[in-house]
Amino acid sequence: MAEVVMRIWRGDSDGGQFEEYPTEVYEGEVVLDVVHHVQAGPAPDLACRWNCKAGKCGSCSAEINGLPRLMCMTRMDTLPEGEPVTIAPMRTFPIIRDLVTDVSFNYEMARRLPPFAPREPDADGIYRMQQIDVERGQEFRKCIECFMCQDVCHVIRDHEENKTNYAGPRMFIRYMELESHPLDTNDRRELLRQEMGIGFCNITKCCTEVCPEHIKITDNAIIPLKERVVDASYDPISWLGRKITRRTKKSAAEAANYRTDPMMSKSQ
Repeated sequence: MAEVVMRIWRGDSDGGQFEEYPTEVYEGEVVLDVVHHVQAGPAPDLACRWNCKAGKCGSCSAEINGLPRLMCMTRMDTLPEGEPVTIAPMRTFPIIRDLVTDVSFNYEMARRLPPFAPREPDADGIYRMQQIDVERGQEFRKCIECFMCQDVCHVIRDHEENKTNYAGPRMFIRYMELESHPLDTNDRRELLRQEMGIGFCNITKCCTEVCPEHIKITDNAIIPLKERVVDASYDPISWLGRKITRRTKKSAAEAANYRTDPMMSKSQ
């Protein structure tokens, strides 16, 4: 057993400050355990989110010593000894109270994402995919929506005005999952370019660095999406191919309104 000073941000949308709580720490504990000690002792009104305590729900995201981490997966014995442990809410999102932030921006962007729109099955009624296509999408489904990638993305962290037209790293991996799916029939490239802000990302890889599921967000999602958008908009060979095959790319509005209804799909 040892004692550590937990320096925790306390306040709400009107402002606040860091408060220090000397707390006992036991062997093997994680930051979330010690936060619970604080709640059980000197600060019973301390607000924080948590659920599974297994690194799979993404609820307990916070900035620990300045770095976005999951409190339930950050062991106390990995932090500098003899120094206070600073815990702050994620800076990109509005503060509700203490360590709890309003992450509804992410759910709004999720609502604006056109859903999976599969093609007709094969003649025998079966959908078929190659194993490599299955594996490509599996990486993106590991996301636990901790939103730490959104938190470190400077496009929205430092520029509040971009939030209306920037989906962010978490949503880009979902767009890539759909755009690379061999059965999907929608074309979201113009939507990404015009309304989701894919061009704002300058691929610093900060989102990839903080991902607890080790998803290669930049290399496997954002860069391929950028390539697809550029090919669709500026590649003369792609333009000529569409002319020859009489297949036009969908506008942002068409992509956004494209749904899985069979009659609508045929009318497109």
